[in-house]
Amino acid sequence: MPDDDARGTPRPSEATVRIRIWDGWVRLCHWALAALVAFSYGTARTGRMDWHLVSGHAILALVLFRIAWGFVGSETARFGTFLRSPSAALRHLARLPRREPDTGIGHNPAGGWMVVAMLALLLAQAATGLFADDEILTRGPLAQFVSERWVHRMTGLHQRLVNVLLAAVALHLLAVIAYAVLKRQDLVRPMLTGAKTLPAEAPAAQCPPRLGSPALGAALLGAAAAVSWLLWRLG
Repeated sequence: MPDDDARGTPRPSEATVRIRIWDGWVRLCHWALAALVAFSYGTARTGRMDWHLVSGHAILALVLFRIAWGFVGSETARFGTFLRSPSAALRHLARLPRREPDTGIGHNPAGGWMVVAMLALLLAQAATGLFADDEILTRGPLAQFVSERWVHRMTGLHQRLVNVLLAAVALHLLAVIAYAVLKRQDLVRPMLTGAKTLPAEAPAAQCPPRLGSPALGAALLGAAAAVSWLLWRLG
């Protein structure tokens, strides 16, 4: 009888399986935040501060949701799953030039710290914006509750933090390109589709990650949006 190769059936070592690694909520946050950061920067540069304020509140809601989802959401979304020690992140980066099979799921040790850094920067940017005042038309909703000295300080910090945030975005994009060029690993497609193809014998393929409850995600996003809306109403 013809063997498996003659019939075109993959050998066990070549067999692959497609598994879901990213839930819809993580992907929504990722791409929505990317679009909103670009929109916020554009509206600030063109003086459309009314839309800039709307975008800032949307960013705040998504960041608050993503932080909560990092504790109770899908396995790959949880901070406790993907955060490793700084030394583990450095060891991972040292292997960046090596071309290796892509058998991991979720964020790698270096990418996990990038996620935390981006969330911290976005939260700081949104929080300082709540107290900022452009001294023309737009004033953050919490500016009325603090001194003018504090408003001035927060406004300056809000304007300076954007440069740090843009540098972090550029670093993130460079990392994605480096993985594609050096390791032949596509980090973009799984974040678009939510799924990844792995060798059938890979541990993650045999025990896929647990995904969070869609209903819980909707409830958390609604709560985060309510907090952001209440802050808006204060202004």
